[in-house]
Amino acid sequence: MTGARAFQRCAELAEAAGDPGEGTAPPAQHWFLVEHRGAWPRLALQALDPDAAAALGAWAGGTGARIVLVRRPGRRAGRAEGLRWFRVDARPGHEGIRTGTWAGAGDLAAAVTAEGDPYDAPLTLVCAHGRHDACCAVRGRPLAAALVADDPEGTWECSHIGGCRFAPAMVLLPHGLVYGGVSPLEGPSIVRDAARGLVVPSRLRGRSALSPAVQAAQQHARLATGSRGVDDLRVAGVDSDGAPAGSTAWRVRFTGPDCVVEVKERFVGVDRPLTCAGRPGGRMRVFDPVRVGH
Repeated sequence: MTGARAFQRCAELAEAAGDPGEGTAPPAQHWFLVEHRGAWPRLALQALDPDAAAALGAWAGGTGARIVLVRRPGRRAGRAEGLRWFRVDARPGHEGIRTGTWAGAGDLAAAVTAEGDPYDAPLTLVCAHGRHDACCAVRGRPLAAALVADDPEGTWECSHIGGCRFAPAMVLLPHGLVYGGVSPLEGPSIVRDAARGLVVPSRLRGRSALSPAVQAAQQHARLATGSRGVDDLRVAGVDSDGAPAGSTAWRVRFTGPDCVVEVKERFVGVDRPLTCAGRPGGRMRVFDPVRVGH
């Protein structure tokens, strides 16, 4: 070799290509977090009892939820009283977290509808699922370590959430704000801003409870208006031209402040892998801004 690296991971390639992150937050109206201290297989839910995983999957399918395993950064031991679960409502205007403990498959199956206890503090997730994608472990664990120094109780490593090429991925709950490419230096300030009700648009991939097109439109609206409030730019209406996926034009109306954004959805072929385990020749969805105005 003459100084060139023989191999680049997916996040390095995405950064070099300037992949747009807006509109890439995983869709999730709700989140369900399961503390699991053992090894996580590539498909994380295979670590759970099959009956519990089936019950969680059925609930998630009916509620638009995303299920992730969580653990303390650095493989620190959890609390003595048992493993935790968190059930999160991330819908705008309905945000909230309930929590409880579990010891077996029956506890987990019941947790999706259990009353639980209110959890009033925010939660921060960092994907560190190395068996799913190497970038998540290599980049995620240093970020989680930086965050846990500020908030040891609310910071968790989590299993795969999607968009590995934007590693490290960080999710702020209960609002479901998904960030990408966050460095250990940037992470604590982004979390502190969230506690003040503010977002950081430069790293924001979107809000999980919104559709990809609306996520992208809201991001362009934030950049145009300078609106940084978590609850700014509420969705007032969404229209499309009815064209097939991959060629759809979207018009999204926001209030607070009033703004109308038109974006064009398309798929772009790439000659590189979009995950570390993938093969070259994939494609990614992007949303081009067409018009931002009133």
